[in-house]
Amino acid sequence: MYYGILSFSVTLFGFQFLLNQRYQKASGSGVTSTLLFSLVNGVVGAICLMLFNGPHLAYTPFTLLLALCASALGFLYTFCSLKAFERVNLSLYSIFAMLGGMMLPFLAGILFWQEPLTLGKTLCVLLIVAALLLTLKKETGKSGLLFCFAVFFLNGMSGVLSKIYQIAPYPKASPAAYSVWSALLSALIAGIALLLIRQKLRRPSVSALLYASGCGALNKIGNYLLLLALAVLPASVQYPFVTGGVMIVTTALAFLSPQKPSRRELLSLALSFIGILFLVLIP
Repeated sequence: MYYGILSFSVTLFGFQFLLNQRYQKASGSGVTSTLLFSLVNGVVGAICLMLFNGPHLAYTPFTLLLALCASALGFLYTFCSLKAFERVNLSLYSIFAMLGGMMLPFLAGILFWQEPLTLGKTLCVLLIVAALLLTLKKETGKSGLLFCFAVFFLNGMSGVLSKIYQIAPYPKASPAAYSVWSALLSALIAGIALLLIRQKLRRPSVSALLYASGCGALNKIGNYLLLLALAVLPASVQYPFVTGGVMIVTTALAFLSPQKPSRRELLSLALSFIGILFLVLIP
């Protein structure tokens, strides 16, 4: 059952990356574009979560604190993602985003949550490092790589925060309530910021609003499903599964875009996938 949930969330995240890229082309990558994206993303995401699982608005101080942290991470992740899309293609972006989303929760599990370091995990880490080094091309540009590494870190910390919420011993609301509060706080903060700089805000296009809305629905439901699965599956199993699946989906989608993945990026993807297989199959 839980692997079915993960498979569904993988598909949602894969299409979300494509919509993120389309939004960047339609609206740009500045601070106002990021705030508008966060506002629409949060409102639509909260509505979808309530339709999907009911209006869960219970809260505790711990729930609100971590929801606020998740909102801040989400804003920074969106800003760096939009900047990265100006410089790199969808396949390369997804490698950094998904490897970060796997590696940081993976390492946190070993260092802080007493998950064992096995041969499969060691081989996986080595292959992932090799895969990242393969993507470092001179023509990519220093600024593009800096934003990609920021995406790597921020996406990884999102997974770490989700795991912390699930295992923390403090009084807390349900995963559904936490997800809704994260979306609402993102929208609230972005809305207040837009009001403060309203003179600089350009009228968004219909396509930009549609892309941001689609991202909100896909991202919030996908993250909620991951949070549910974390109650049963260890981080060292869940995040490799998600990483491999999303990278496959986004690479397939990249073939439909003008920026086709290069041979080096495909080789990097193959090394990452083999590393994930080692992680899952070798005890």
